[in-house]
Amino acid sequence: MNHGTRLLLCVLALLPAGCATMGPQSIPRDRQGYSSAIGESWKEQTLLNIVRLRYADAPMFLDVSSVVASYSAEGQLDAAVNFPSRDASNSAIGGYGRFTTKPTISYAPLTGDKFTQSLLRPIPPVAVFQMIQAGYPADFILGATTRAINGRYNRSAGINARRADPEFIQLAEAFRRIQQSEGLGMRIEQREHGEATLLFFRSGASAQLAADVETVRGLLGIQPSPEFNLVYGSIQRGDNEIALLTRSMLEILMDFSNCIDVPGDHIASGRTYAGYPPGEGAGAQRLATIHSGDAAPPDAYAAVRYRGSWYWIDDHDMASKRAFAFMMMFFSLAETGKTAPPPVLTIGAD
Repeated sequence: MNHGTRLLLCVLALLPAGCATMGPQSIPRDRQGYSSAIGESWKEQTLLNIVRLRYADAPMFLDVSSVVASYSAEGQLDAAVNFPSRDASNSAIGGYGRFTTKPTISYAPLTGDKFTQSLLRPIPPVAVFQMIQAGYPADFILGATTRAINGRYNRSAGINARRADPEFIQLAEAFRRIQQSEGLGMRIEQREHGEATLLFFRSGASAQLAADVETVRGLLGIQPSPEFNLVYGSIQRGDNEIALLTRSMLEILMDFSNCIDVPGDHIASGRTYAGYPPGEGAGAQRLATIHSGDAAPPDAYAAVRYRGSWYWIDDHDMASKRAFAFMMMFFSLAETGKTAPPPVLTIGAD
């Protein structure tokens, strides 16, 4: 077998390898790759908007509406051999191959009246307690999403800045203990004028649970009853009602923006304002800790650059990471953004 023939066989053997990354084999790689990239960009966009709010900039959201990835591969192989000549100069072989990928990613800015109303619309009280029922810590959920429960106010920042009422902190801590004892239940009923959400406390499990339930009843001003109506509002209309004044998505983002450790000279120069000081108790603690500096650590959970400084969440800070993940779920609870189909990933697998 002469040199030209051997080379021809080698090229023919390598052609299938160029297509090994196409077809069904490309699905796991592309799905994981695009999913990871979209998820990381979502975290960074959310963190950037939190930082922007701290510096009085309006938040800006850009949604990935579709991803279309197409692949193509083509090749050509030419060979010529003159017989019976044994002169290598009379043999010729040539060819070329080409592999191309053309991803098309569509972005949709979230703007307009519907988006604005979604940012300003309070989270439904039923969604707050559904998250508590799903196992998320009650003290954190109430502290992040709630302005008041039956007239007991949470802390707030901005123009109407205030400390949390001591009763609100006691309520958050008592609800957490009741949750851990599986002592809180919820039921949704269909009634003549729509759905009604009912809360009830399980009794008889332990003396501690009974004491916590009595604490909650006393702080909320409700009477012993099999169940209580859950409604939106700051003050209840009767002693069998729990009124929850919830926050909007914009308020939650503002709360997180007050957790940024901004550079001290930015506060002194008037570029931004002082945020929440460290406090005691579930209702007074920061929701998360967001660091700032000249450079972010390479292994940060999420990091963004804004006006010459870096802002990040430490990957070793589980409490802050968990809080940030919960906050991103609140976007879905508030139905932020315009109604649109989810991102679509289309891969041409020729």
